Amino acid sequence: MLRFLQQRLGISDNALQLGMRQAALEQAPLPVVLWRFGLLSIDQLEAVLEWQDRQP
Repeated sequence: MLRFLQQRLGISDNALQLGMRQAALEQAPLPVVLWRFGLLSIDQLEAVLEWQDRQP
C-alpha cells in the first residue's frame, strides 16, 4: 500500500510518516487518516480503497 500511495498518488514520505503515526495512535486505517488530514482527496481515497479490494 505504501508503494501505491507514493508512486501512484504522489504522497510524500513525510505525509506517510505522519499518517502512520496517527493511524497507530487512533488504531484507524491509514488511508482514512490521510484523507482526514487533507493529505488525500476523496477521489484518491476511493482509488486506494479500490486498490485494496483488488489485492489478494
